[in-house]
Amino acid sequence: MGAGGRMSVPPSPKKPEFNSLKRVPYSKPPFTLSEIKKAIPPHCFQRSVIRSFSFLLYDFILASLFYYVATNYFPNLPQPLSYVAWPLYWAMQGCILTGVWVIAHECGHHAFSDYQWLDDTVGLILHSSLLVPYFSWKYSHRRHHSNTGSLERDEVFVPKKKSGLRWWAKHFNNPPGRFLSITIQLTLGWPLYLAFNVAGRPYDRFACHYDPYGPIFSDRERLQIYISDAGVLAVAYALYRLVLAKGVGWIISVYGVPLLVVNAFLVMITYLQHTHPSLPHYDSSEWDWMRGALSTVDRDYGILNKVFHNITDTHVAHHLFSTMPHYHAMVATKAIKPILGDYYQFDGMPVYKAIWREAKECLYVEPDEGDKDKGVFWFSNKL
Repeated sequence: MGAGGRMSVPPSPKKPEFNSLKRVPYSKPPFTLSEIKKAIPPHCFQRSVIRSFSFLLYDFILASLFYYVATNYFPNLPQPLSYVAWPLYWAMQGCILTGVWVIAHECGHHAFSDYQWLDDTVGLILHSSLLVPYFSWKYSHRRHHSNTGSLERDEVFVPKKKSGLRWWAKHFNNPPGRFLSITIQLTLGWPLYLAFNVAGRPYDRFACHYDPYGPIFSDRERLQIYISDAGVLAVAYALYRLVLAKGVGWIISVYGVPLLVVNAFLVMITYLQHTHPSLPHYDSSEWDWMRGALSTVDRDYGILNKVFHNITDTHVAHHLFSTMPHYHAMVATKAIKPILGDYYQFDGMPVYKAIWREAKECLYVEPDEGDKDKGVFWFSNKL
Protein backbone atom coordinates (compact mmCIF):
# COMPACT_ATOMS: atom_id res chain seq x y z
CA MET A 1 0.00 0.00 0.00
CA GLY A 2 1.09 3.68 -0.41
CA ALA A 3 3.27 5.26 -3.13
CA GLY A 4 0.38 5.31 -5.54
CA GLY A 5 -0.14 1.60 -5.19
CA ARG A 6 3.32 0.77 -6.58
CA MET A 7 4.37 -1.27 -3.53
CA SER A 8 3.48 -4.88 -4.14
CA VAL A 9 2.30 -7.09 -1.31
CA PRO A 10 4.26 -10.33 -1.17
CA PRO A 11 2.06 -13.39 -1.55
CA SER A 12 1.30 -15.16 1.68
CA PRO A 13 3.04 -18.51 1.97
CA LYS A 14 0.90 -21.41 0.99
CA LYS A 15 -0.16 -23.53 3.92
CA PRO A 16 1.22 -27.04 3.77
CA GLU A 17 -1.32 -29.59 2.70
CA PHE A 18 -2.40 -32.15 5.25
CA ASN A 19 -3.71 -35.48 4.10
CA SER A 20 -6.58 -36.05 6.50
CA LEU A 21 -7.32 -39.47 4.98
CA LYS A 22 -3.84 -40.84 5.67
CA ARG A 23 -4.16 -43.56 8.26
CA VAL A 24 -2.89 -42.71 11.70
CA PRO A 25 -0.21 -45.09 13.05
CA TYR A 26 -1.56 -48.06 14.97
CA SER A 27 1.70 -49.23 16.52
CA LYS A 28 2.35 -48.38 20.15
CA PRO A 29 3.35 -44.69 20.36
CA PRO A 30 7.00 -43.80 21.05
CA PHE A 31 5.89 -41.36 23.76
CA THR A 32 4.15 -41.68 27.10
CA LEU A 33 1.25 -39.79 28.63
CA SER A 34 3.61 -38.09 31.07
CA GLU A 35 5.78 -36.87 28.19
CA ILE A 36 2.72 -35.38 26.52
CA LYS A 37 1.69 -33.73 29.77
CA LYS A 38 5.13 -32.17 30.25
CA ALA A 39 4.75 -30.41 26.88
CA ILE A 40 1.61 -28.62 28.09
CA PRO A 41 1.97 -25.40 30.13
CA PRO A 42 1.07 -26.20 33.75
CA HIS A 43 -1.61 -23.50 33.94
CA CYS A 44 -3.69 -25.47 31.41
CA PHE A 45 -4.59 -27.95 34.14
CA GLN A 46 -5.85 -25.27 36.53
CA ARG A 47 -9.64 -24.94 36.91
CA SER A 48 -11.19 -21.60 37.80
CA VAL A 49 -14.69 -21.35 39.28
CA ILE A 50 -14.98 -17.70 38.22
CA ARG A 51 -13.83 -18.32 34.67
CA SER A 52 -16.01 -21.40 34.24
CA PHE A 53 -19.08 -19.52 35.48
CA SER A 54 -18.24 -16.60 33.19
CA PHE A 55 -18.70 -18.83 30.13
CA LEU A 56 -21.95 -20.17 31.55
CA LEU A 57 -23.18 -16.64 32.29
CA TYR A 58 -22.32 -15.55 28.76
CA ASP A 59 -24.36 -18.43 27.33
CA PHE A 60 -27.29 -17.64 29.63
CA ILE A 61 -27.27 -13.97 28.63
CA LEU A 62 -27.39 -14.85 24.92
CA ALA A 63 -30.07 -17.52 25.44
CA SER A 64 -32.18 -15.08 27.48
CA LEU A 65 -31.76 -12.37 24.86
CA PHE A 66 -32.86 -14.70 22.06
CA TYR A 67 -35.83 -15.84 24.16
CA TYR A 68 -36.84 -12.25 24.96
CA VAL A 69 -36.73 -11.16 21.32
CA ALA A 70 -38.60 -14.24 20.12
CA THR A 71 -41.41 -14.06 22.67
CA ASN A 72 -41.87 -10.27 22.66
CA TYR A 73 -41.36 -9.31 19.02
CA PHE A 74 -41.94 -12.35 16.82
CA PRO A 75 -45.72 -12.53 17.52
CA ASN A 76 -46.08 -9.03 16.07
CA LEU A 77 -44.24 -9.81 12.85
CA PRO A 78 -46.21 -10.23 9.60
CA GLN A 79 -46.34 -13.83 8.47
CA PRO A 80 -43.68 -13.76 5.75
CA LEU A 81 -41.15 -12.37 8.23
CA SER A 82 -42.14 -14.73 11.03
CA TYR A 83 -41.41 -17.68 8.72
CA VAL A 84 -37.81 -16.43 8.58
CA ALA A 85 -37.47 -15.21 12.17
CA TRP A 86 -38.46 -18.42 13.92
CA PRO A 87 -36.01 -20.69 12.05
CA LEU A 88 -33.26 -18.17 12.81
CA TYR A 89 -34.20 -18.28 16.49
CA TRP A 90 -34.25 -22.09 16.49
CA ALA A 91 -30.80 -22.31 14.91
CA MET A 92 -29.18 -19.63 17.09
CA GLN A 93 -30.79 -20.75 20.34
CA GLY A 94 -29.96 -24.37 19.55
CA CYS A 95 -26.30 -23.46 19.05
CA ILE A 96 -26.12 -21.53 22.33
CA LEU A 97 -27.82 -24.34 24.24
CA THR A 98 -25.35 -26.78 22.72
CA GLY A 99 -22.68 -24.66 24.41
CA VAL A 100 -24.59 -25.03 27.68
CA TRP A 101 -24.65 -28.80 27.09
CA VAL A 102 -20.88 -28.75 26.65
CA ILE A 103 -20.40 -26.94 29.97
CA ALA A 104 -22.51 -29.62 31.67
CA HIS A 105 -20.28 -32.17 29.91
CA GLU A 106 -17.30 -30.43 31.56
CA CYS A 107 -19.00 -30.83 34.92
CA GLY A 108 -19.30 -34.56 34.28
CA HIS A 109 -15.54 -34.70 33.74
CA HIS A 110 -14.79 -32.66 36.90
CA ALA A 111 -13.32 -29.96 34.61
CA PHE A 112 -15.61 -27.12 35.75
CA SER A 113 -14.07 -26.50 39.17
CA ASP A 114 -11.95 -28.08 41.89
CA TYR A 115 -15.10 -29.03 43.81
CA GLN A 116 -16.82 -32.24 42.82
CA TRP A 117 -20.06 -31.29 44.59
CA LEU A 118 -20.22 -28.01 42.65
CA ASP A 119 -19.52 -29.72 39.33
CA ASP A 120 -22.25 -32.30 39.96
CA THR A 121 -24.76 -29.67 41.12
CA VAL A 122 -24.21 -27.43 38.10
CA GLY A 123 -24.10 -30.41 35.73
CA LEU A 124 -27.31 -31.87 37.14
CA ILE A 125 -29.19 -28.59 36.74
CA LEU A 126 -27.91 -27.88 33.23
CA HIS A 127 -28.34 -31.37 31.82
CA SER A 128 -31.74 -31.87 33.44
CA SER A 129 -32.91 -28.62 31.83
CA LEU A 130 -32.01 -30.22 28.47
CA LEU A 131 -33.75 -33.50 29.44
CA VAL A 132 -30.44 -35.34 29.87
CA PRO A 133 -30.01 -37.74 32.84
CA TYR A 134 -26.80 -36.20 34.16
CA PHE A 135 -25.32 -38.95 36.34
CA SER A 136 -26.45 -41.70 33.95
CA TRP A 137 -24.64 -40.03 31.08
CA LYS A 138 -21.67 -39.12 33.30
CA TYR A 139 -20.98 -42.76 34.17
CA SER A 140 -21.49 -44.21 30.69
CA HIS A 141 -19.43 -41.39 29.19
CA ARG A 142 -16.64 -42.01 31.67
CA ARG A 143 -16.51 -45.63 30.47
CA HIS A 144 -16.37 -44.35 26.90
CA HIS A 145 -13.24 -42.38 27.83
CA SER A 146 -11.78 -45.43 29.57
CA ASN A 147 -12.38 -47.69 26.55
CA THR A 148 -12.24 -45.47 23.46
CA GLY A 149 -11.53 -47.38 20.28
CA SER A 150 -12.29 -50.79 21.81
CA LEU A 151 -14.69 -52.90 19.78
CA GLU A 152 -15.74 -54.83 22.88
CA ARG A 153 -15.90 -52.18 25.62
CA ASP A 154 -16.40 -48.71 24.12
CA GLU A 155 -19.78 -47.24 25.03
CA VAL A 156 -20.96 -45.21 22.04
CA PHE A 157 -20.72 -45.25 18.24
CA VAL A 158 -19.14 -48.67 18.37
CA PRO A 159 -18.73 -49.67 14.71
CA LYS A 160 -19.98 -53.03 13.57
CA LYS A 161 -17.87 -55.69 11.94
CA LYS A 162 -18.99 -56.67 8.46
CA SER A 163 -20.47 -59.90 9.79
CA GLY A 164 -22.59 -57.86 12.23
CA LEU A 165 -24.35 -55.73 9.62
CA ARG A 166 -28.11 -56.12 9.39
CA TRP A 167 -29.71 -57.35 6.20
CA TRP A 168 -31.03 -53.91 5.31
CA ALA A 169 -27.59 -52.24 5.30
CA LYS A 170 -27.04 -52.82 1.59
CA HIS A 171 -30.42 -51.22 0.79
CA PHE A 172 -29.37 -48.00 2.54
CA ASN A 173 -25.97 -47.86 0.84
CA ASN A 174 -27.10 -45.27 -1.71
CA PRO A 175 -27.76 -41.50 -1.64
CA PRO A 176 -31.47 -41.65 -0.66
CA GLY A 177 -30.81 -44.31 1.97
CA ARG A 178 -27.82 -42.38 3.26
CA PHE A 179 -29.86 -39.20 3.56
CA LEU A 180 -32.59 -41.05 5.45
CA SER A 181 -30.05 -42.67 7.81
CA ILE A 182 -28.39 -39.34 8.59
CA THR A 183 -31.76 -37.67 9.16
CA ILE A 184 -32.89 -40.39 11.59
CA GLN A 185 -29.52 -40.30 13.34
CA LEU A 186 -29.58 -36.54 13.87
CA THR A 187 -33.23 -36.29 14.95
CA LEU A 188 -33.79 -39.50 16.93
CA GLY A 189 -30.25 -40.75 17.63
CA TRP A 190 -29.79 -39.12 21.04
CA PRO A 191 -33.12 -40.13 22.66
CA LEU A 192 -32.82 -43.63 21.15
CA TYR A 193 -29.34 -43.98 22.67
CA LEU A 194 -30.53 -42.85 26.11
CA ALA A 195 -33.67 -44.96 26.12
CA PHE A 196 -32.62 -48.07 24.17
CA ASN A 197 -28.80 -47.91 23.93
CA VAL A 198 -28.99 -47.66 20.13
CA ALA A 199 -25.44 -47.31 18.70
CA GLY A 200 -24.08 -48.14 22.15
CA ARG A 201 -22.06 -51.04 23.49
CA PRO A 202 -23.94 -54.35 23.27
CA TYR A 203 -24.96 -55.79 26.64
CA ASP A 204 -26.32 -59.22 27.45
CA ARG A 205 -29.67 -57.69 28.43
CA PHE A 206 -31.72 -54.55 27.88
CA ALA A 207 -29.72 -51.40 28.63
CA CYS A 208 -31.24 -47.99 29.31
CA HIS A 209 -29.83 -44.79 30.82
CA TYR A 210 -32.99 -44.31 32.89
CA ASP A 211 -32.86 -47.75 34.52
CA PRO A 212 -30.91 -47.66 37.81
CA TYR A 213 -30.61 -51.45 37.74
CA GLY A 214 -29.55 -51.71 34.10
CA PRO A 215 -26.24 -53.32 33.10
CA ILE A 216 -24.65 -49.94 32.36
CA PHE A 217 -24.35 -49.07 36.06
CA SER A 218 -22.71 -50.56 39.12
CA ASP A 219 -24.37 -50.95 42.52
CA ARG A 220 -22.71 -47.84 43.96
CA GLU A 221 -24.01 -45.71 41.09
CA ARG A 222 -27.69 -46.66 41.28
CA LEU A 223 -28.80 -44.00 43.78
CA GLN A 224 -27.44 -41.25 41.56
CA ILE A 225 -29.31 -42.70 38.57
CA TYR A 226 -32.51 -42.15 40.58
CA ILE A 227 -31.41 -38.54 41.12
CA SER A 228 -30.84 -38.14 37.37
CA ASP A 229 -34.31 -39.51 36.64
CA ALA A 230 -35.81 -37.16 39.22
CA GLY A 231 -34.11 -34.18 37.57
CA VAL A 232 -35.48 -35.09 34.14
CA LEU A 233 -38.95 -35.74 35.57
CA ALA A 234 -38.94 -32.38 37.37
CA VAL A 235 -38.15 -30.54 34.13
CA ALA A 236 -40.73 -32.63 32.25
CA TYR A 237 -43.35 -31.64 34.83
CA ALA A 238 -42.37 -27.98 34.52
CA LEU A 239 -42.79 -28.26 30.74
CA TYR A 240 -46.20 -29.87 31.28
CA ARG A 241 -47.27 -26.92 33.43
CA LEU A 242 -46.03 -24.53 30.78
CA VAL A 243 -48.04 -26.38 28.15
CA LEU A 244 -51.17 -25.84 30.24
CA ALA A 245 -50.35 -22.16 30.64
CA LYS A 246 -48.90 -21.29 27.22
CA GLY A 247 -49.99 -24.05 24.87
CA VAL A 248 -48.18 -26.83 23.01
CA GLY A 249 -47.22 -24.59 20.09
CA TRP A 250 -45.47 -22.10 22.36
CA ILE A 251 -43.40 -24.83 24.06
CA ILE A 252 -42.45 -26.41 20.73
CA SER A 253 -41.41 -23.07 19.24
CA VAL A 254 -39.53 -21.70 22.23
CA TYR A 255 -37.99 -24.87 23.67
CA GLY A 256 -38.76 -27.99 21.64
CA VAL A 257 -37.17 -27.13 18.30
CA PRO A 258 -33.99 -25.62 19.82
CA LEU A 259 -33.69 -28.83 21.87
CA LEU A 260 -33.85 -30.84 18.64
CA VAL A 261 -31.02 -28.69 17.29
CA VAL A 262 -28.98 -29.40 20.44
CA ASN A 263 -29.57 -33.13 20.08
CA ALA A 264 -28.63 -33.05 16.40
CA PHE A 265 -25.38 -31.21 17.07
CA LEU A 266 -24.55 -33.52 19.96
CA VAL A 267 -24.91 -36.61 17.77
CA MET A 268 -23.08 -35.01 14.84
CA ILE A 269 -20.17 -33.83 16.98
CA THR A 270 -19.72 -37.20 18.71
CA TYR A 271 -20.13 -39.18 15.49
CA LEU A 272 -17.59 -37.11 13.58
CA GLN A 273 -15.08 -37.20 16.45
CA HIS A 274 -14.94 -40.98 16.39
CA THR A 275 -15.81 -41.90 12.80
CA HIS A 276 -13.19 -41.23 10.14
CA PRO A 277 -11.58 -43.35 7.40
CA SER A 278 -8.12 -42.81 8.93
CA LEU A 279 -8.96 -44.02 12.45
CA PRO A 280 -8.33 -47.57 13.69
CA HIS A 281 -10.37 -49.59 16.14
CA TYR A 282 -8.99 -52.48 18.17
CA ASP A 283 -10.16 -55.77 19.58
CA SER A 284 -9.00 -57.02 22.96
CA SER A 285 -5.82 -58.53 21.54
CA GLU A 286 -4.48 -55.12 20.48
CA TRP A 287 -6.32 -52.40 22.39
CA ASP A 288 -4.64 -50.24 24.99
CA TRP A 289 -5.78 -46.96 26.51
CA MET A 290 -3.27 -44.67 24.78
CA ARG A 291 -3.93 -45.92 21.26
CA GLY A 292 -7.64 -45.84 21.92
CA ALA A 293 -7.51 -42.26 23.18
CA LEU A 294 -5.64 -41.27 20.02
CA SER A 295 -8.28 -42.89 17.81
CA THR A 296 -10.23 -39.67 17.53
CA VAL A 297 -10.12 -36.63 15.27
CA ASP A 298 -10.38 -32.88 15.68
CA ARG A 299 -12.82 -31.11 13.34
CA ASP A 300 -13.41 -27.53 12.25
CA TYR A 301 -16.90 -26.07 12.73
CA GLY A 302 -15.87 -22.52 11.87
CA ILE A 303 -17.35 -19.89 14.19
CA LEU A 304 -19.23 -22.64 16.03
CA ASN A 305 -15.94 -23.88 17.49
CA LYS A 306 -16.13 -20.97 19.94
CA VAL A 307 -19.88 -21.28 20.45
CA PHE A 308 -19.37 -24.96 21.34
CA HIS A 309 -16.47 -24.06 23.67
CA ASN A 310 -13.95 -25.80 21.40
CA ILE A 311 -15.21 -29.30 22.09
CA THR A 312 -15.05 -29.77 18.32
CA ASP A 313 -11.44 -28.82 17.52
CA THR A 314 -9.67 -29.94 20.73
CA HIS A 315 -11.11 -33.41 21.15
CA VAL A 316 -7.81 -35.26 20.92
CA ALA A 317 -6.44 -33.28 23.87
CA HIS A 318 -9.73 -33.81 25.71
CA HIS A 319 -9.42 -37.58 25.42
CA LEU A 320 -5.91 -37.46 26.79
CA PHE A 321 -6.70 -35.06 29.66
CA SER A 322 -10.44 -34.98 30.24
CA THR A 323 -10.29 -32.91 33.46
CA MET A 324 -8.67 -30.00 31.61
CA PRO A 325 -11.11 -27.05 31.26
CA HIS A 326 -12.12 -26.13 27.74
CA TYR A 327 -10.65 -22.62 27.92
CA HIS A 328 -7.14 -24.10 28.08
CA ALA A 329 -7.68 -26.80 25.46
CA MET A 330 -6.53 -24.76 22.45
CA VAL A 331 -3.18 -23.97 24.09
CA ALA A 332 -2.80 -27.63 25.07
CA THR A 333 -3.65 -28.84 21.55
CA LYS A 334 -1.00 -26.59 20.04
CA ALA A 335 1.53 -27.84 22.59
CA ILE A 336 0.94 -31.56 22.03
CA LYS A 337 0.92 -31.59 18.23
CA PRO A 338 4.73 -31.77 17.90
CA ILE A 339 4.82 -34.67 20.38
CA LEU A 340 1.98 -36.61 18.77
CA GLY A 341 3.18 -36.11 15.20
CA ASP A 342 1.32 -38.49 12.87
CA TYR A 343 -0.74 -39.76 15.80
CA TYR A 344 -2.60 -36.43 15.82
CA GLN A 345 -5.49 -36.25 13.37
CA PHE A 346 -7.29 -33.14 12.15
CA ASP A 347 -9.80 -32.88 9.32
CA GLY A 348 -10.86 -29.43 8.14
CA MET A 349 -13.49 -30.66 5.70
CA PRO A 350 -16.78 -28.76 6.18
CA VAL A 351 -18.87 -30.86 8.53
CA TYR A 352 -21.88 -31.12 6.19
CA LYS A 353 -19.58 -32.77 3.65
CA ALA A 354 -17.79 -34.81 6.30
CA ILE A 355 -20.93 -36.41 7.71
CA TRP A 356 -21.98 -37.44 4.19
CA ARG A 357 -18.54 -38.87 3.42
CA GLU A 358 -18.32 -40.79 6.70
CA ALA A 359 -21.83 -42.17 6.25
CA LYS A 360 -20.72 -43.40 2.82
CA GLU A 361 -17.20 -44.63 3.60
CA CYS A 362 -17.49 -45.88 7.20
CA LEU A 363 -20.13 -48.61 7.13
CA TYR A 364 -18.25 -51.24 9.12
CA VAL A 365 -14.75 -52.19 10.28
CA GLU A 366 -12.52 -55.09 9.29
CA PRO A 367 -8.79 -55.93 9.35
CA ASP A 368 -6.71 -55.38 6.26
CA GLU A 369 -6.67 -58.29 3.83
CA GLY A 370 -3.19 -59.46 4.81
CA ASP A 371 -3.66 -58.85 8.53
CA LYS A 372 -6.57 -61.07 9.44
CA ASP A 373 -4.83 -62.28 12.58
CA LYS A 374 -4.22 -58.77 13.88
CA GLY A 375 -6.71 -57.03 16.11
CA VAL A 376 -6.57 -53.74 14.21
CA PHE A 377 -9.73 -52.83 12.31
CA TRP A 378 -10.31 -50.11 9.70
CA PHE A 379 -13.46 -48.61 8.25
CA SER A 380 -14.69 -49.93 4.92
CA ASN A 381 -17.81 -49.75 2.75
CA LYS A 382 -17.52 -52.68 0.35
CA LEU A 383 -20.74 -54.68 0.55
